[in-house]
Amino acid sequence: MNVKLIRMQSGEDVIADLIREDETSFTVMNPIVAIPAQNNQMGFAPWSPLLKDKDTELTITKSYLVYIAEPQEQIVDSYTEMFSIIETPPKKKLIV
Repeated sequence: MNVKLIRMQSGEDVIADLIREDETSFTVMNPIVAIPAQNNQMGFAPWSPLLKDKDTELTITKSYLVYIAEPQEQIVDSYTEMFSIIETPPKKKLIV
C-alpha cells in the first residue's frame, strides 16, 4: 500500500492508497476523510460513501489538489488495518 495524506482545495484531509499519478491527475483506492471527534481525537468516514463498490479506483484531477504528503505513522497503521486483506486459515475438520 502507498498510503498518502491528500489535502483537497475543499479543505478535506483525505487518506487513501495512491495507485497512480501523472501530470494532470492521480488515482486512489479506498479514500477516507478525517473527521474531528471528541477529546481531541480523529475519526474516519468514507470520502465518497455512495460508491457502488468499496474497492473502486477514483481518478481525481490535480486542479482540486493542494498537496500530497506522508501521513503520521499511526494513521498509516490504522488505515492499513482497516483495508488490508486478512486471510484466516481453514477450519480443521473432525473425521469420525
